[in-house]
Amino acid sequence: MTRKNGRNSDGTFARGNPGKPQGARHKATKAVQDLLQGEAEALTRKAIDLAITGDTTALRLCLERIAPPQKDAAISFSLPTIETMDDAASAARAILQAVSCGEITPMEAASVMAVVEQFRRTLELTEIERRIAALEATK
Repeated sequence: MTRKNGRNSDGTFARGNPGKPQGARHKATKAVQDLLQGEAEALTRKAIDLAITGDTTALRLCLERIAPPQKDAAISFSLPTIETMDDAASAARAILQAVSCGEITPMEAASVMAVVEQFRRTLELTEIERRIAALEATK
């Protein structure tokens, strides 16, 4: 059963009602953007002036824009070449060793291990396709 506003009784959108178009902005957001439209330069200058005079909040705001927090960084550690599925197991051991020695963090290891696992799956799929092609060639 649907309500008049196009939603189901559980609050989800009714069939055929996708809601707002992707990228649509809320009225309040649009109003604030319209107010700030011509003031960007003056507000930026004021934030910089406040930061220079010691306002820690303004300073943090300015620094976050100049040098945003790093979300991902390159890591370097020894990893064997992976050409077979057995090599993937060796790579997993190398990743575990790097974590245990403190060369990389557990989060970095998880990221690298996900890449190794995806490559292992690719190798596995390639091997299966090769075997199927060989079987079909013998028919």
